Amino acid sequence: MTQPPHVLAIASAGGHWVQLRRLSPAWAGCRVTYVSTDPQLRSGVLGDKRDAAEVRFFAVKDANRWQKLRLMVSLVQIIWILLRTRPDVVITTGAAPGLFALHLAAIMGKRTAWIDSIANAETLSLSGQMAGGRCDLWLTQWENLAEPDGPSYSGSVI
Repeated sequence: MTQPPHVLAIASAGGHWVQLRRLSPAWAGCRVTYVSTDPQLRSGVLGDKRDAAEVRFFAVKDANRWQKLRLMVSLVQIIWILLRTRPDVVITTGAAPGLFALHLAAIMGKRTAWIDSIANAETLSLSGQMAGGRCDLWLTQWENLAEPDGPSYSGSVI
């Protein structure tokens, strides 16, 4: 019997997480592993198994580009999660942990999708700019930021 696809959905806590969770109907029926930077978000996803074949949650260290050591810890955690879970696709709304997961999944030959945060109305986020060359699906939530070579615009999450 064939198992449903396995989606790794990863985003930093806050607005990135809210936007990612609003996309969850897109992977209804899939096995889902959620990853975020706030361990308290676990209860919100593990109690929401109605649309997924299987749901798991992992927390990783929160970090930004000025916190190099914390970024390295987060990177190692994400490597471990990817090797342990072996997803078929990685979907992220950002920021740093999502970018790490996206790049690593691309190296592993997995399908990847980046949806830039709706908060970035004038320019793409730095992570969103860096994601572009590495993902299979690169989206912006602002029509004015869409370009012929990407990112594409297909609507907004919020």
